Amino acid sequence: MIILGLDPGLGTTGWGVIRAEGNRLSHVANGQIRTDPSMPLPRRLANLYAALLDVLRAERPDEAAVEEVLGNTNAQSTLKLGQARGVVLLAASGAGLTIGEYHPSTVKKAVVGTGGAEKRQIQAMMAVLLPGAKLAGPDAADALAVAICHAHHVASAQGMMRRARAGA
Repeated sequence: MIILGLDPGLGTTGWGVIRAEGNRLSHVANGQIRTDPSMPLPRRLANLYAALLDVLRAERPDEAAVEEVLGNTNAQSTLKLGQARGVVLLAASGAGLTIGEYHPSTVKKAVVGTGGAEKRQIQAMMAVLLPGAKLAGPDAADALAVAICHAHHVASAQGMMRRARAGA
């Protein structure tokens, strides 16, 4: 299965693609989509959407995973992040993908082992979990972590379904 992980942001949206075959994960691609802060918000959102469609066409994922938004002290920043996240969900959903949504602490726990991990710890774990992957930046590393979290959740759900069928 090919999984596209997305770390939404208005300034920078990270994306990462992995291949999950059972418990084996491999890096496919990663990158960051940047929008120009001098442009009006609607244009930035349209540019983000167009760039995401390019990634979806190029990488052809089977599923997507998106990090949930955490509120912060600046309501304006939270609102803009939510709008960028909406664009990310629209692009993935419009491509017909099943989308998993994960809280940042769930993602961190899945790849580092603790929900309070820092960005540099996530980047370090990408070198361990996806050896040889050249990261486009911290947002791309976060997106790969979201994809890995989704792969773990899908594998766990499939394992539980197999055990349930075997016991029935």
